[in-house]
Amino acid sequence: MTGRQITVLRAGPGVTVQDAGRPGWLGQGVSQGGAMDRVARIEGAALLGQAQTCAALEIAGSFLSLRVSAPCRIALTGAPMRAVCDGATLVWNASHALQAGAQLDLTGMAGGYSYAHFGGGIATDPVLGARSSHLAAGIGAMLRAGDSLPLGPDPGTRTGLRLDPSPRFDGGTLRLVETPQTTLFPEAERVRFAAIGFSKDARANRMGQKLVPDGAGFASASGLTVLSETIVPGDVQITGDGAPFVLLAECQTTGGYPRIGTVIPCDLPRLVQAPSGAILRFQFIPLAEAVTLERAEHARLAGLPRTLQPLLRNPRDMADLLSYQLISGVTCGDDLERPDTC
Repeated sequence: MTGRQITVLRAGPGVTVQDAGRPGWLGQGVSQGGAMDRVARIEGAALLGQAQTCAALEIAGSFLSLRVSAPCRIALTGAPMRAVCDGATLVWNASHALQAGAQLDLTGMAGGYSYAHFGGGIATDPVLGARSSHLAAGIGAMLRAGDSLPLGPDPGTRTGLRLDPSPRFDGGTLRLVETPQTTLFPEAERVRFAAIGFSKDARANRMGQKLVPDGAGFASASGLTVLSETIVPGDVQITGDGAPFVLLAECQTTGGYPRIGTVIPCDLPRLVQAPSGAILRFQFIPLAEAVTLERAEHARLAGLPRTLQPLLRNPRDMADLLSYQLISGVTCGDDLERPDTC
């Protein structure tokens, strides 16, 4: 392999290439897939000033070490990790320049999904129109030590930018809309579903996340099986033990468990990034409100490039420059109390 590339030195389980996924293949039994945290994917694209379709590396509660063959730009987003390049610590939610031969080590994440983006994106051969690994469909695979991945051409040059990530790393409320099967659940069950807290079960993957209710499980009036029909990410199925199972990026395309509701897309990153032990709650909202929220989130993400800030502030732009101790112990003097006597 020639040209710019990265070489994997060490990779834990769950490290894959991901982009926006491959829509349009549900009829052939392939769900869209793509990055589990779409916000982190778009944040990385904004930091590097490149298309949101560029593929990146997704690290799922794991670790990764790699080496770059040529100078490149990177951005780090999603669940924060300890990032070290040749002994120097890198700031998360920011873009950086790596020199040829540099080694990047990402460690120290207990859960969630982290992303390493590269200027020009990962340029592996597309399959069904995308570069994303879709493990459930047998497309791509987890990365292993010794793998080499090509990088695409990078016309950009700017680095040293940072952003403030949207708050989605501490649990919270997941808003959902009703499905045609919501009314199969008695009203008392629906009310209880929206009143109690849930915690993330250890059994989770890119297909879905099981949640553990604070109390008894749930059941519909017609039992826990229905005619199989189309399902999509965000659908909340009530499985055989009465626990909710939220479908995610690589879910099947059809399913036979009743769905009590569907989490709106802009809240799914909050679910996948919630740490172990965090409490999640559900709130039913009208479909019209969900559409408004989705439009607002699309507009916010489109405006991310305008929110970027430099990692290091230019002194010329610092109106309060004299308030900083640029030399230890030396300020403009306004912070000193005027003595009463000499």
